Amino acid sequence: MFCQVIIDIVHENVASPFTYRIPEGMILEPGQRVSVPFGRMRKEGIVLQLTDECTIDSSRIRNVISPLEDYAAIPPELISLAEQMARDAHCPLAETLRLMLPAQMRGGRIHVKTERTAKLVITKDEALDAADREKRSPKRAELLRILSDGAVHTVKDLSAAVKDPGSALKKLAEDGMIQLADEECLRIPGSAYEQPEDPGFTLTAGQEEALEEILPCLRGKGGKFLLHGVTGSGKTEVFMAAVRQVLRLGKSAIILVPEIALTPQMVSWFRGRFGQVAAVIHSRLSPGERFDEWRRIRRGEARVVIGARSAVFSPVRNLGLIVVDEEHESTYFSDHHPRYDAREVAGARCEQENATLILASATPSILSFARARRGDYMLLEMPRRVKDRPLPEVEIVDMREELENGNRTVLSGKLRKALKDCIRHGEQAMLLMNRRGYNSFVSCRSCGYVVKCPNCDVSMTYHMAETDGLLQCHYCGHTMQPPAVCPECGGKYIRYFGAGTQKVEEEIRKFLPGTRTVRMDYDTTGGKDGHGKILEEFRSGRASILIGTQMIAKGLDFPAVTLVGVIAADMTLNLPDYRSRERTFQLLTQVAGRAGRGEKPGRVIIQTYKPEDPVIGYAAGQDYRSFFEDEFRRRRHGLYPPFTLLARFLVESVSEEKAAATADDLERQTRNLIGAHPEWSKKLLLLSNDTPGVKVLRGKNRRQVLMKLLVSREADEMIAAMTELSREPYDNTEVWFEVNPTSMI
Repeated sequence: MFCQVIIDIVHENVASPFTYRIPEGMILEPGQRVSVPFGRMRKEGIVLQLTDECTIDSSRIRNVISPLEDYAAIPPELISLAEQMARDAHCPLAETLRLMLPAQMRGGRIHVKTERTAKLVITKDEALDAADREKRSPKRAELLRILSDGAVHTVKDLSAAVKDPGSALKKLAEDGMIQLADEECLRIPGSAYEQPEDPGFTLTAGQEEALEEILPCLRGKGGKFLLHGVTGSGKTEVFMAAVRQVLRLGKSAIILVPEIALTPQMVSWFRGRFGQVAAVIHSRLSPGERFDEWRRIRRGEARVVIGARSAVFSPVRNLGLIVVDEEHESTYFSDHHPRYDAREVAGARCEQENATLILASATPSILSFARARRGDYMLLEMPRRVKDRPLPEVEIVDMREELENGNRTVLSGKLRKALKDCIRHGEQAMLLMNRRGYNSFVSCRSCGYVVKCPNCDVSMTYHMAETDGLLQCHYCGHTMQPPAVCPECGGKYIRYFGAGTQKVEEEIRKFLPGTRTVRMDYDTTGGKDGHGKILEEFRSGRASILIGTQMIAKGLDFPAVTLVGVIAADMTLNLPDYRSRERTFQLLTQVAGRAGRGEKPGRVIIQTYKPEDPVIGYAAGQDYRSFFEDEFRRRRHGLYPPFTLLARFLVESVSEEKAAATADDLERQTRNLIGAHPEWSKKLLLLSNDTPGVKVLRGKNRRQVLMKLLVSREADEMIAAMTELSREPYDNTEVWFEVNPTSMI
């Protein structure tokens, strides 16, 4: 027997499978990881298929050295998915196969965790008699009494009752009374999360209507749905009920969330309903936790997987459902190579495995809602909140008037009063400031010089530290002391401008002394369970005000929150990106929806310098339909996606000259290709060669060759050709080809 093996090396020269002989007595199956000879090295690989025929000279074929596990690490359906992704991304199969495995499995960097255990091998009566007769060692007597319950006890647990039990246990094992063994110990994350009791299987009329549309697809060959409901309408309950049905059918489900911050809440809900059948997968787990959760899923012990985008590759058995919660979020797109959109991968996987796909959001992306209107998805709408609770009352504060009245702080008078009233009534508030740090930039008032990162073409942000403040770059992490004098003109008028979450927190502490606040941003959520600890502090009521960036805006459910304040609503409106209006609407609508989810009504105060902007008004009214129609018309008029495709070569190099030369060469080759295919030129609306919004990033100079294409078969052909073009090697220069990139900056 022979096998076709993909070697775990990402290089075009070894992208095809290699043939190896399976030694007599060795049993392999497709998807199994193996160790094989490769040149003078020993390398890991994945078995793609087995065959008893081989056209290669048998003397040239080498033997598989050994299997790395006694099971197929990658099931057949995920091998097919990896092959499809490799074709779409025009990359080696080894690169997409890596997505299907915990990274630490490669190279044997993670192992099964074991614990020393003890178990009685004599009867209970015999153990108790022996304990009574034991005069020389009180430890052995106590251990026999503990082990007489017949259960398997870890030595670690026994140590809590009997100090240093090692030698006593060893003697009992030598006497044939107990058995000592090393048993597998699973590292299960999230076990400390509060798990609410199952409230029962009761749905509102609106939830029942949505579920009734989904159930036939769960029982049949799948389907695709866009679940659009206002914030607080109970979309989560709908897909929880769908998961319950999936489990009854003997199938499995994957629930994707856009932020790690949402994972603890979702895990606690699902474990409260379904127990340890729920597993969690995301990048903040320790390598051991991720490996053990993956093994629980692979063995079929966990049939509900909750996690961020990489959870879409979970090796669940008999997939029945994938839910993409808050489907509009850009975090579902991975900008690391190989680049992929978890929403598209989820759709492809559901089609392949006859599973059902549910995209859920109160503010669906323009593209998804357009697809639903076209019939690609079945649109399910839930226009009312649970128990017909009213949407929060929204007030818009013109910060220009606040400035004219002498208020130069980040909080308007109306928001200050609302916060005081909220705290006085024992309620909770959330404040959104979509910029972390203390001040947004540092500038010289004499000459206008702005302190920028030496590695990136962006201004540095001032952060307050325990002692001295530091400037930090939010792109590469570089830090430095703020200058005492201007490096440009030598002036002493260095000032701090703008505000971030740290400054908001300080402002709150000044006018509400004694009020417990917690801050949730990239600076405070580092480390294991960083998000969960902050959210638990707020959920428990130990903190009254939660201040955060966009990570607090979606999906979180705190019944005691009656007030939401948005500090700078128009911050994202003027970004140089055609989606800036869409993202501003989504952010404001989502964060407003955090208020009034309990018994008390909610109130939202939106602070803005552009109260007349229609996007602010649509968000204040939670009016998605009007926003969609307005934005759809604007995109049609401006020929932006979904009416066109934006594609670009993104070039990065330490050398500015090499970045420019590579971009010029790519532009030249692109024009040559288009010239060779006259039908392509009719679908090309724009071809430019310039610098992106951030010219230098992490010490690398950047250029882009940007194309705007009409959606067509010819555009697909062009994209395939450009993808191949991007894989040509350039000296000390990296090239990426992106289609509708998540950020144009």
